[in-house]
Amino acid sequence: MSNRNGVPAAVRVAGGLTAVEGLAGLAFAVALVVRSFEVDDPGSDLGQAAYFVVLGGGVLAAAIGLLLGRHWGRTPAIVLQLLLLGVAWYAYGPSGQQLWGALGGLYAGITLFLLFTNPARRWALGVDEQDD
Repeated sequence: MSNRNGVPAAVRVAGGLTAVEGLAGLAFAVALVVRSFEVDDPGSDLGQAAYFVVLGGGVLAAAIGLLLGRHWGRTPAIVLQLLLLGVAWYAYGPSGQQLWGALGGLYAGITLFLLFTNPARRWALGVDEQDD
C-alpha cells in the first residue's frame, strides 16, 4: 500500500520508529547536560552530550528522510538497526539484561523487517516509479 507520493506505509512507519530512536538519543544528551550541572568536573558529561547530539541528530535526519520519502534515508536506518541488534544481543546475553535486550532486539527487528518488505524494497530500487 502506497500513499499518493508513492512511498509505502512500511517505510513511513519505519521512519517513525527510527525517529523515536533519534529523539531518545537527543533526550539522553539533554539528561547529560542537566547532570553536568551537578558534578564538579562537567567536561566528561558535556563531551558525551555533544557525542549523543551528533549521533541522535544523524539518526533523526535519516528518520526524517524516510518520513519525507527520500531514498537516502533507508541505508543509514538499516545500518542503525543492525547495530542496535548487536547491542540488544549484548544486553540479552553477556550483560544479563534479558528484558531490555529482548525489547530492544524486537524493536530493531521490527524496524528492519519494515525496511525489507517487498514494497519498501521496490520503492528503494525505484521499480514502481513512472518515467516522465
